[in-house]
Amino acid sequence: MGGELIGLVAVILGMGVPLGALYTYYRVRRLRSEERLAAIARGVEIPMEPELNQAGRSRRAGILLVSGALGYILTFGLIAQLQADRDLWTVAAFGIIPLAVGIGYFLDWSMIRRDVRT
Repeated sequence: MGGELIGLVAVILGMGVPLGALYTYYRVRRLRSEERLAAIARGVEIPMEPELNQAGRSRRAGILLVSGALGYILTFGLIAQLQADRDLWTVAAFGIIPLAVGIGYFLDWSMIRRDVRT
């Protein structure tokens, strides 16, 4: 029964967590919209939040991916050192994938910034 229960829990969580996140995102956006509409109806001036331009989005994505990848590599590297297991270094090497994507976003950001200057 233990294996069947683990599989059931894995499927439920695998489907439930993303659905819960989507629902939460929807509710937050809906509440923000209702709040803004209520403020507009009362005549309150609402400052608009500026959208990030393409360079800003690339920079943010690069920072998040590189820091996440470095944390992933360092975590599994530390575990591999503590366990003295070389196979865990293989797992840590998978952190190179988001690291490379993050570096790509930084390159995109620098190219966009260079194009805007010229």
